[in-house]
Amino acid sequence: MNTWADHVIWWQLHPISFVGAEPAALSPGSEPVHRLGHLQGWLDYLVELGCNGLALGPIFASETHGYDTVDHYRIDPRLGEEDDLVRLIDDCHRRGVKVLLDGVFNHVGRGFAPFQDVLARRRESPYASWFRLDFDADGPDGFGYTDFEGHRHLVALNHAEPQVADYVTAVARHWLDRGADGWRLDAAYAVPVEFWHAVTSQVRRTHPHAWFLGEVIHGDYARFVTEGGLDSVTQYELWKAIWSSLNDRNFFELSWALDRHEDFAENYRPLTFVGNHDVTRLASKLDDERHLAHALAVLFTVSGLPSVYAGDEQGFRGVKYERADGDAEIRPAFPGTPAALAPYGWPVYRLHQDLIGLRRRHPWLVRARVKVVHLDNTAFAYHLVNPDGGPGLVVVLNVSDHPFTLPSVSGSARRRLLGSADSGAPEDVGPHGWAVLEVSA
Repeated sequence: MNTWADHVIWWQLHPISFVGAEPAALSPGSEPVHRLGHLQGWLDYLVELGCNGLALGPIFASETHGYDTVDHYRIDPRLGEEDDLVRLIDDCHRRGVKVLLDGVFNHVGRGFAPFQDVLARRRESPYASWFRLDFDADGPDGFGYTDFEGHRHLVALNHAEPQVADYVTAVARHWLDRGADGWRLDAAYAVPVEFWHAVTSQVRRTHPHAWFLGEVIHGDYARFVTEGGLDSVTQYELWKAIWSSLNDRNFFELSWALDRHEDFAENYRPLTFVGNHDVTRLASKLDDERHLAHALAVLFTVSGLPSVYAGDEQGFRGVKYERADGDAEIRPAFPGTPAALAPYGWPVYRLHQDLIGLRRRHPWLVRARVKVVHLDNTAFAYHLVNPDGGPGLVVVLNVSDHPFTLPSVSGSARRRLLGSADSGAPEDVGPHGWAVLEVSA
């Protein structure tokens, strides 16, 4: 476990869309457009929010959205060149901000040079073993190949081929040498854990402090850590339970998910989130905008490593559609500076600041244990037990139309640290209100 990651709160963005780049690759021979510098105007904003990690989406040469990589050693010309990335990383590090790169190593775009060689030379290509091919199958290319989840333009790599593991290891080391602090591994759930173990163990021989996050939507989360050598995986179960419980007024689902979360947290620090580049934004997902604060209260109090998707801290809206260009609403272009943002999003930004500030003042929350102290359909309270033995916190969530008073809990409530503007005792929470209370050890 890389302990530096325990202190990071990530701000995640999708660079190609964030900077307003073209949706498709530039024509061959075009001069790079140095857009990565656009992100430097947002670094102080990131820090003022309370984050200290910049999680970048794909930045390597690709055909469209970045997840169809064609060259892992070249910055996408729509974003700039290698020097632009190194400058961005240096500027982040001067502010104490870690940088996470997005590695798409499950599949590649059809323009990936080794696959182009296979298209040209078929069985004679030295790269034929890099892909899962069927030269006896009919198809527009004269043979068949395994793609990623039915997307023919995404060619799946053969992770049983040692040369593929060597290639991914070399790519990871190349960019860690240039200052990156770690890797998000896209579609990690589709790759055998043995492959990840081979890569991470080799990379750590030269970069022992590198941090690896796996995108795992479903499956055995812990196995990717215990057997795959990753440091963390994305906590999609908790993400779903947060918004679904609030919409359905069914906190039993959230309670169940937190029990599962506790099991995961015994082995590693899960990456927690309420939004990312692949899902409908929280402000659009919730049926009642009054419950946005409830979702954020969970995100920033439970154990794990919180991540904020750029724009969610301003209450951005956007729906993810299952169609071509279905990500457009959730991946908008951002203005050149934060000052150009619309004024109505800043109260949500300040709410994020308050909750992140609470987490910073209670750094033990990354290791906190959860004990449910009240549960019914519309009211939920959980005790965050301080593993160091000091005062703990109790989070109270109420989504009913009536006030709720928390019954007595182990440890007397000292004071309300954050919450909705309710009158009365700290334990009194108004309709659709919430509170974070400090309790004695």
